[in-house]
Amino acid sequence: MKNIALITGASGGIGSAIAKRFAESGFAVVLQYRNNKESAEHTAAAFPLGTDHLCIRCDLTDRIETQDLVSEIHKRFGTVSVLVNCAGVALPQKLFTDTTDEEYDLIFDTNVRAMMRLTRLLVDELRQNHGAIVNLSSMWGVAGASCEVLYSASKSAVIGFTKALAKELAPSDVTVNAVAPGLIPTAMNAHLSPADLEAFRLDTPLNRLGTPEDVAEAVFFLANARFITGQVLCCDGGITI
Repeated sequence: MKNIALITGASGGIGSAIAKRFAESGFAVVLQYRNNKESAEHTAAAFPLGTDHLCIRCDLTDRIETQDLVSEIHKRFGTVSVLVNCAGVALPQKLFTDTTDEEYDLIFDTNVRAMMRLTRLLVDELRQNHGAIVNLSSMWGVAGASCEVLYSASKSAVIGFTKALAKELAPSDVTVNAVAPGLIPTAMNAHLSPADLEAFRLDTPLNRLGTPEDVAEAVFFLANARFITGQVLCCDGGITI
């Protein structure tokens, strides 16, 4: 039976690169997207010939849609062996005092609650498959960012969830880890000017910005590292040292 990797947020820049990395290694890949069907299908079209895959729309903040997503995967492929929780949202930069309850709900429903709900639905089969979970946090989940308080808090919650669940699932030989990317030039960061990007590059010890492929390599490594669990791998060029 083929190993099946479920990548959430697979229509985004980082999610797309992660999906491609697993496809290149022979996994059957499920690409979850919320709105951008064209991008998810474009990603799948670049997979090696013969890669078994499924592009499927799902609003992960909706409990019923998430249950339907899991049911569709089971009907098409069977049980999941790798779960990559990559889907997430951010807000425009603003002072914490200018944020609203509605923005809090958006950030935590998407970045935390949806991740927990999907993971809960898949835990039993991940136990059976001695699988792996990799959650996407952020450098701001590690260090915190001024004017991105809600986003930073949600990504810190991802780290707490990762560490606690790793302890709980370790006796079942399921690994749970997180990757905390630095600044990756994707659509989420399209609001940054060339000057902003250059300033960030100059602050990065490795003297370059990261790429989606850099993050995909870190995710793939952790998904296959059988004696590493409960860890947060900062894929940020050294900026959080």
